[in-house]
Amino acid sequence: MRLATFNLLHGRSLTDGRVVGERLADAARALDADVVGLQEVDRGQSRSHGADQTAQVARALGAEHWRFVPAIVGTPGLSWRAATDEEDEALPAYGVGLVSRWPVQAWQVVRLPAARVRAPVLLPGTRQVVWLQDEPRVGVVAQLATPLGPVTVGTTHLSFVPGRNGAQLRTLTAAMAQLPGPRVLLGDFNLPGALPRLLTRWRALARTATYPAPEPRVQLDHVLASGDLPPVDAVETPALAVSDHRALVVSLRG
Repeated sequence: MRLATFNLLHGRSLTDGRVVGERLADAARALDADVVGLQEVDRGQSRSHGADQTAQVARALGAEHWRFVPAIVGTPGLSWRAATDEEDEALPAYGVGLVSRWPVQAWQVVRLPAARVRAPVLLPGTRQVVWLQDEPRVGVVAQLATPLGPVTVGTTHLSFVPGRNGAQLRTLTAAMAQLPGPRVLLGDFNLPGALPRLLTRWRALARTATYPAPEPRVQLDHVLASGDLPPVDAVETPALAVSDHRALVVSLRG
């Protein structure tokens, strides 16, 4: 089984700044993963030509089971509001997605409120610090019927605000702990290195830098596990044509 997490940067290329649907599809095919957690995903946004990017990835992988869950409705960075569990799919939205080649027996959504204060963020590739308003976050979890047996898999993109991201991670893993094991959480946690496993006591299935994509120096993208899973056969961080993150792929034996 191949598990992957991929922060899409809404499918934008660092080389020319464009969003091209076929590039995203090529990236998904290159991953060739059975289950993919997606972050920074657009649906119905003009910057990505109105595409449903979770559906694009699912088609590229030949996966019949997928779900996009919005964290916000509106335009990121401009006018938006927190998403709810009952949203009109015609509205532009931004959030996370989960794609599976294996049947999904049940879905669960865990909403993670934003921090109430602005926080300083260093703009990538510069020394400029800006104060940004945090956005609400969300986790989507699927109970899968896999060749390895039942596995619960979730994905999320956590806050950039220190402390808030750790609290969100603990909230999500606590919710997943109530579901059948074994469990795997894929995502961009905005937490470096060993912090996710230390905060949750879940196992890290991969320890390797994923950001920034051209020359990764820090691990922000993680695969955590709880319960009895086959051993890891391989870990990959392929360089793809889209995003400022490397995808993280973990292959399990069996």
